[in-house]
Amino acid sequence: MSHVVQDARPDVSVKRPSSLSHARLPRWAPAALAVVSIAAGCGIGLAAGWHSRIQWGLLAAVLFVAGNYLVTAKVEGRRQAKDRVATSLVWVCFVLAVVPLLSLAWVTLSKGLEVLDPYFLSHSMNGVLDADAGGGIYHALLGTIEQVAIAAVIAAPIGMLTAIYLVEYGRGRLAQAVTFFVDVMTGVPSIVAGLFILATWNLMLGFGPSGFAGSMALAILMMPVVVRSTEEMLKLVPNELREASLALGVPKWRTILKVVLPTAIGGITTGVMLAVARITGETAPVLLLVFGTKLINPNPFEGAQASLPLYVYEQYSVGTDASEARAWAAALTLIAFVMILNLVARGIARWKAPKTGR
Repeated sequence: MSHVVQDARPDVSVKRPSSLSHARLPRWAPAALAVVSIAAGCGIGLAAGWHSRIQWGLLAAVLFVAGNYLVTAKVEGRRQAKDRVATSLVWVCFVLAVVPLLSLAWVTLSKGLEVLDPYFLSHSMNGVLDADAGGGIYHALLGTIEQVAIAAVIAAPIGMLTAIYLVEYGRGRLAQAVTFFVDVMTGVPSIVAGLFILATWNLMLGFGPSGFAGSMALAILMMPVVVRSTEEMLKLVPNELREASLALGVPKWRTILKVVLPTAIGGITTGVMLAVARITGETAPVLLLVFGTKLINPNPFEGAQASLPLYVYEQYSVGTDASEARAWAAALTLIAFVMILNLVARGIARWKAPKTGR
């Protein structure tokens, strides 16, 4: 006779709560805290009689970070609260960086569009007094394009070849010396570069003011930026690509030309454009070496020539409503010029980037 032994334990159908689950704040909580912090910061600022909106914003940022920590610690615990504090600080720093840029863009657009039109872009200041209305920036825009182009033609090849030497060939004391001087040149003030060209090209060799003299000073400022950016991009190229090319018997110079440079061309182009943007707004070398003029001078190798940064400085220093309007319009044109250069750089980088097939 067989006996069937049945399990007498009761069937437990109720699930116990997991010890890992805990309460969490809703996704909209940070946004709500930001709104409350901004309102509280503005209210406290008004009550305290603070007239600066910067003080209101800083107080709102402090309240946002502190509120995030307190609310998260209450609901989720201190460990999550520390993570939320770090995230809040990142957002606060992002806002602090974006707000001045948006403010600058808004002020430049609102004041620069007053006189910016096709006539302003296609005429010079020939025959127009600085205190009177009228005139344009054609001569300054032409001078900036020529000076920056010449500086890029001088600095970009030298900077790229120097970076290739440091990454691919540089060993020993010579490479250390080149790296040291590149670091020193990175921090050289623009006025020092202008004084150097003034002492050598103008005073020692006897040449007069010209756009080419300004371009040489701008090239000195541009070179270390090109070297550093190109050097970092070349270091990001995997060594496996170099080794595979060398294993096939390809010479090193051809490996650099056909493998390394095409792989890093996107970053190199972006670095060159950043260097161009860095020198486009320089005023001190142009003031020393180019002098500026109201006339159109298409020859950068002879005679004084205008430049957009110098034009902005000269017009704003006059102090009249018409001259200040021209200065803001020229500043807006300069910003647009730099933006177009960056867009062109991104297009070239995507076009020349290595294609990876599936």
